[in-house]
This record gives sequence, C-alpha cells and structure tokens, in this order.
Amino acid sequence: MTNRQVFLDHLAQTTDFPLMIEIERAEGIYMYDPKGKAYIDLISGIGVSNVGHRHPKVVAACKEQLDQYMHLMVYGEYVQSPQTKLASALAQTLPKELQSVYLVNSGSEAVEGALKLAKRFTGRPHILSCKDAYHGSSHGALSSGGNEIFKQNYRPLLPGHFHIPFDDLSALDQINDQTAAIIVETVQGEAGVRLGSSDYFQQLRKRCDETGTLLILDEIQAGFGRTGKFWAFEHYGITPDILVTAKGMGGGMPIGAFISSKAIMDSLKENPILGHITTFGGHPVSAAASLATINIIQEENLVAEVERKANLFKSELNHPAIIEIRNKGLMMAVAFESFDILKPIIDRAIELGVVTDWFLFCDNAMRVAPPLIITDEEIKKACKIILQAINEVLTN
Repeated sequence: MTNRQVFLDHLAQTTDFPLMIEIERAEGIYMYDPKGKAYIDLISGIGVSNVGHRHPKVVAACKEQLDQYMHLMVYGEYVQSPQTKLASALAQTLPKELQSVYLVNSGSEAVEGALKLAKRFTGRPHILSCKDAYHGSSHGALSSGGNEIFKQNYRPLLPGHFHIPFDDLSALDQINDQTAAIIVETVQGEAGVRLGSSDYFQQLRKRCDETGTLLILDEIQAGFGRTGKFWAFEHYGITPDILVTAKGMGGGMPIGAFISSKAIMDSLKENPILGHITTFGGHPVSAAASLATINIIQEENLVAEVERKANLFKSELNHPAIIEIRNKGLMMAVAFESFDILKPIIDRAIELGVVTDWFLFCDNAMRVAPPLIITDEEIKKACKIILQAINEVLTN
C-alpha cells in the first residue's frame, strides 16, 4: 500500500478533500515531495514555522535536549532547565506585569487554561469574545469562538459565553461586573486578518479596568514576530492581563503557553490545588526548541524586516483580480471577489509550487503568512507564481 492509501484508510479525515500533498522533507521556506518537487510554504504550516522549517539552531537544540532527557513528570513538579530557561526568556520579552508562564501543548490548551484562570481568579461566571473569532477546537475554546457554523453541531457548549462585534466601541458596554474575562485576538486571524483600531484597544483596556474584568489577548497566530513586533499588542500600547500564545512559539515543535502576573496565576494553587494540570505541557524538547526560536528571532533581527517584506509582497501582488490586501506585518489576507475565483487560483498555485490557502471564516481571501526568514528574491518568486496562477485561471 502507498502512503497515500494508508493516509486515506487509517488516518482520521476532517474533510472529503484533503490536499494530499506528500512531503518527504522540509527546510527553510521549502517543502519537498518524494520526487524532489519543491513547494514554497507561504503559510508556514498555518503560522507555525516563523523561523522556517528545520532551522539548524532549533534542530540542534532538540538533539541536545534528547541527549539529556525527555518526559520526566507532569508539568510543574520537577525543576527542569528547558522550562525555566524558556520561561525566563519569555518574561524578558514581556512587560513586568506578565511574568508567570504556564507551558502547555497547543493554542487550544492555552485558551482553555486562560479561561479557567480568569474564572478562578475573578469568581465571575461570564466570558465575552468577538464575532468571527477563532480560539481553537476544544469545548471551551470553541465556546469562545465567534462563528456559529463551526459550533452549531457541537452544542450544548459551555454556558456563560457571549459574543460582541470586534472593533466596535459601542459594544464594550457589555463588559460588566459579571464578566470574568473578554478574550480577543489582537489580530483576527480566521476572519481574514481583521484589525482593530488603536482607540478600540485603548478603550477595551480601560473598560476592563473599570469593571475588574480580565483582558485575555490571543496571540496564537500573531505572536513571535509575525506582525512586525514580537507581540502584536505592542502596536497598541496596552498590556493584557493574560496572554495566550502557541504556533510560532516552537519552531515547529508542539508547545503553547498562557502567561499572566504571579498574583493571578497563583489562584490555580488552591481551592482546589492543581487547578490546571497537563502531563506533556512544557515538554523538554519542545521547550528547548522554543528557547532556540526566541534566540533566532532576536539574533537574526527578524522582526525588524517584517514590515518591509510585507510591503514587498503588497507591491509585487499587483493584479486587477485582487480587490484588497489586508495585513499586520506578515499576517496577510489577499482578497478576491469570491471563493469560486480564489479556490482554483490556490489549486493552481500549489501545482506550480506555492502553498497557500484561505481562511476559515473568510473564504474569498488567500492566506499569506510566510516564514519570517523569507528573502526578497523568494518573495518575488512566490508572487510571480501566484500571478501566473491568477492569469491562467482567469483566462481559461
């Protein structure tokens, strides 16, 4: 049996039309199939490979840790150097209010932990989030998600979750003394890269302070340099009470975190003790990879180049069929009139060697979120292929 047949027979499927690209190896911005065909990964494995595939320093960090130890004990019991070094490095990228790091396995788990923490600390029952938000697929994260199509067949979900429009000042009045937290994507990702105004985020922070509500910012996609700052909230001059991150955090290894002040995080210690538990969270190999990722971003000064590279994409992707390009740094949405136009363009681009896709809640926009290490020449090459795909589709 071929790998493709085993894939179809024995791996659980989530659509009837998987991409079915078989990848044998990957390096930098490229993925290679068994015949050696190269694909430019223009979506970074959905926001994961910020420093590229198999960055040598990430690989070296993983190998070094493998020679020391792997899993030892559930999170938070043993003092493990990979975890403590990572937590310290994360704290150094953050304001003094955010110094307590809880390491988990994924973005969804980070959201689950953040929601539990907010309810435990405040003692309040309600969670607010935004329409067309995406926070993950587990029950709590899905309850906070803002698109009913993805939720309707899994109800009943968690009670006490309410949704307001994103970037709508008038809706902030719905934050009140029963609201434990409002969770907001600093940049809405699956809605198609939707941005809030600086005034919105300032007023959001103010309203949370007035009502004693915790502000959770979801930077699962937007963190780790993606937007042109290490953390996207730096663009807006605010600090969340709880920050959640994952995806680009691990350099390709599975890891996530929710981060808060020690005063807030300590509420997980009692009534009950062990208020949040994870067996594999902060896995030593993943933690070593994440520390290496932070060092790479800083040492190679990747964040400083993000905005310039984003502008190069925008200048190169010049075509009458493109109706709009929305972005915050290298988190980009290239919009077309409809999904019927976009889908064959994506399919043809993949055939030509550039992998993109669309957004869960915005199917007329092409996702562009390349590894931050992408060069100017690679940007031009990728854009040339996309333009070729557009022209071929629209002239057939």
